[in-house]
Amino acid sequence: MGALDSLTRDLRGGDRAGLLRACRRAYLLALATLAVPGLPLGLLLAAVRPLTLGSVGGVLAATVLAAVLAGVAAYLARRSARDEQLSASQAALTGAIQAATAPGVPFLIGCAFLGSGAALLPLWGVALLAHALVWWQFPGWLRPAQAPAT
Repeated sequence: MGALDSLTRDLRGGDRAGLLRACRRAYLLALATLAVPGLPLGLLLAAVRPLTLGSVGGVLAATVLAAVLAGVAAYLARRSARDEQLSASQAALTGAIQAATAPGVPFLIGCAFLGSGAALLPLWGVALLAHALVWWQFPGWLRPAQAPAT
């Protein structure tokens, strides 16, 4: 419960730095929720019935698909983070949790191809790149907190 306590404490702080820390914690928790089951399931699939992409074209197509899905996920998460109908903190947390799908989807597609190193490396490379881009862009996603109406 330490991570959730820290997330809650950062949210209650009310400042931009605390909100950014809370968003990053929520993002990492959501990403772990996606990634942790992917590895054992991918290993099981590789042991029972390994999937392979036999050609360079297949690997390229899977990598491009993963990159497009990651880009769409990041776009939708950023849009959620800027939603004017939610408070600044709610919008930021919603966007952060949704942003975990940007690296999560390519990572999970890569887990399906654990038996194929030729496909695994570019797919996990897309996941790593998506993670870095989302992490770096988080500060720009945060809206300033609105002053309470008097």
